[in-house]
Amino acid sequence: MKKLIKAEEIVKVFDQGGESQTVLSHASLDIGEGEFVAVMGPSGSGKSTLLFVLSGMDPADSGTITFDGADLSNMSEDELADLRRTKIGFVFQQPTLLKNLNIIDNILLPSLRDNRKEAKWIKKRAEELMEQMGIGELADREINQVSGGQLQRAGICRALMSGPKIILADEPTGALNSKTAQDIMELFSGINREGTALLLVTHDPRVAARAERVLFMSDGRIVSELKFLARGREALEKNLIKVMEKMNELGI
Repeated sequence: MKKLIKAEEIVKVFDQGGESQTVLSHASLDIGEGEFVAVMGPSGSGKSTLLFVLSGMDPADSGTITFDGADLSNMSEDELADLRRTKIGFVFQQPTLLKNLNIIDNILLPSLRDNRKEAKWIKKRAEELMEQMGIGELADREINQVSGGQLQRAGICRALMSGPKIILADEPTGALNSKTAQDIMELFSGINREGTALLLVTHDPRVAARAERVLFMSDGRIVSELKFLARGREALEKNLIKVMEKMNELGI
């Protein structure tokens, strides 16, 4: 499997009140093209920071990160912005949608800013994604007129607009009830089956059990890994047990 992301010995230090806090401590990992990887760990272990550093949104203090063969440390801010806009989709626990725009305009906005000449094609792409995500009838709704699960589906549509190589998701089901979370994860699994890689941070073992691999973090390091031999509905319960056993072993 070709490597999409390769990170080696990543260190990230923050200054908090005049004191240095190491958030990532020589963390190393790789993500293959089309792979689904989950990241677990206690709060403060560096999970979210890892996503920001891997995307170039926050530079590492040391170590190397290559994305699709390009070294992030050699890229300008404009090049990093282009990378994120064209090859990376972001999904967060709370979708960052604008209150003064309806659902479809929120989905369209990032793409229209780059290419207004293709507005008709971009709108068609958004409508197709909304139908695929089961929210096609909500295009003209305001964001305060839909449920949390529907907002998350809109956030996924926006992340997919550019046809990214990978989606970075930070607790995408954390604010949802269990039924809606399961529906969202079915959507993510379908996206992954179509060839988009996923790197997903979660506290939920049921979410992690859907991945191909689970990385466990502690104190800024990746301390353990699970790799599942089988996936899908039949293997889900067995994988869930393995995740929970590993969480108990690591004290997560």
